[in-house]
Amino acid sequence: MDIPKLQAHNTKLSLNCRGKLLVLSQPAVMGILNVTPDSFFEGSRMRALDDLLKKAENMLKQGATFFDIGGYSTRPGAAEVAIDDEISRVVPAVEYLHKNLPEAVLSIDTFRAKVAKYAIEAGAHIINDVSSGEDDADMLSTVAALGAVPYIMMHKRGTPQTMQQFTQYTDVTLDVLEYFNQKIAAAKQAGIVDLIVDPGFGFAKTQEQNYELLKQLHHFHVTGLPVLVGVSRKKMIQNITYRDAAGALNGTSVVNTIALLNGAQILRVHDVKEAVECINIVKATYGNF
Repeated sequence: MDIPKLQAHNTKLSLNCRGKLLVLSQPAVMGILNVTPDSFFEGSRMRALDDLLKKAENMLKQGATFFDIGGYSTRPGAAEVAIDDEISRVVPAVEYLHKNLPEAVLSIDTFRAKVAKYAIEAGAHIINDVSSGEDDADMLSTVAALGAVPYIMMHKRGTPQTMQQFTQYTDVTLDVLEYFNQKIAAAKQAGIVDLIVDPGFGFAKTQEQNYELLKQLHHFHVTGLPVLVGVSRKKMIQNITYRDAAGALNGTSVVNTIALLNGAQILRVHDVKEAVECINIVKATYGNF
């Protein structure tokens, strides 16, 4: 495989999260907190703020390094959400968690610059954008203006309603890497310092393409950036194990382990305890990695 002409160098392992230094010398776990009624995994849906806080507290005890708070489901076929509805879902959640868990590092899962800005002002530290700035022309400049806010860029094509129509690639790994080549340059030109890349498992990829990306994940270190993997209970696992989302935990642990062996620095998951166990077992087997 010929790697695109990205400058390969050691992966940047420290992130400035609005004054909180996050060091990724060992893989970390990002716990998913959905404040949306239509997340594909029912067990992740949280509506009452007290329930959200209890779940976050439990995830912290289990070993989560940070949380990802989302108010807009991006599963295939998900309905569109008005921007005011998304704001009304995520901003109170961020404020409540920031007030009651001030030690927690919070990520806002949104592709909208306005939502990102309001969430950061409410206490979030990281922006997780499934569109890498493509779906909102103001996103990159907004992130840069917010200062020390790490930015997670994910690869996708189309929208939740159309993305499975756009699975044509010459070589899925090379094409996704070339996409990041462009997006990383644009983000740096905008003035964003700390970046994380997410290959976007399940977004405009066939099942075979998802597993090809998983096998080739180590190539993403050519970017010099931390790699986030979000496969938790997804269709790529359900289809292989003949389970629904509720029964896909064991398969998720297997895929997360493969991702770790191929260089993932962050696991974005619904089930923190099991993800931490994957990290500990790989570490016990191979030492620091």
